[in-house]
Amino acid sequence: MTKIKIMTDSSVQLTPEEIDRYQITIVPLTISIDGKTYIDGEDISRSDFVKKMKESVELPKTSQPSIGRFVDVIKNLTADGSKVIGIFLAKSLSGTIDAARQAVEIAGVGDQVTLIDSELTDRAEGLQVLAAAKDAQAGKTVEEIIAHVEQLKKGQELRMMVVDLKNLIKGGRLGALTGKVATLLNIRVELHMPDGQLGVFKKGRGKKFSKAFDEQVLKEIEEKKDRITDVGISYVDTPEEMELLADRIHEINPSINVLVRQTSPIVATHAGTGAYAILYIVK
Repeated sequence: MTKIKIMTDSSVQLTPEEIDRYQITIVPLTISIDGKTYIDGEDISRSDFVKKMKESVELPKTSQPSIGRFVDVIKNLTADGSKVIGIFLAKSLSGTIDAARQAVEIAGVGDQVTLIDSELTDRAEGLQVLAAAKDAQAGKTVEEIIAHVEQLKKGQELRMMVVDLKNLIKGGRLGALTGKVATLLNIRVELHMPDGQLGVFKKGRGKKFSKAFDEQVLKEIEEKKDRITDVGISYVDTPEEMELLADRIHEINPSINVLVRQTSPIVATHAGTGAYAILYIVK
């Protein structure tokens, strides 16, 4: 039986134990801060990145993995005849999946590699990757794994709270709309990402708006609690508050697995300090 290997990028939210247990290959993105370039997860940690981001003069710049690195990884994974499924962050956020496609062509292994746009990032991407990796270990075919991932994508949800719009504006992620609301005092925005497209869902002022956001998301989880097995809570720099949010989800349904972890530099760069997201898939 042909082995199937799973590949993803470093914006994904997975624990070291998950990566090791399911033999998932992570291809790192790069980050440049004040003229110095780092390889995500290799020579800079998530916590160190946030510290440097807060101290940096300019907005950090993020880049997809080089095509050369992708070629090397893909050649290594396919050398023994294995099939590879690559699941990457949304194309609307990064050119990573396009770089992977070019690398597959250069490596000449198009018949061995399938690439999937997760249409999200972070833990939502991670849950797709985990599903694929578990299926692969269970002996599922490439076609069965793809069908499973595509089904999960239909039920995935991202709810993000951005409390400081500075990085979003500098990065140009939301265009003129964000620039206009940012001129108001203490404006925060709630972001959703339907069909892989990031957009403002609501905007409001101060901590009261963030509290209402939390209550609404908890209400959504309550309504769907029997169809949600996993929730990811990812943050830039507010771990204590996020643990409290996780406790409230466990009160709704103790059987829901809640993973609370700091987000990747790729997300933190654009979301800015204080931002956090709640991600899950409704089955």
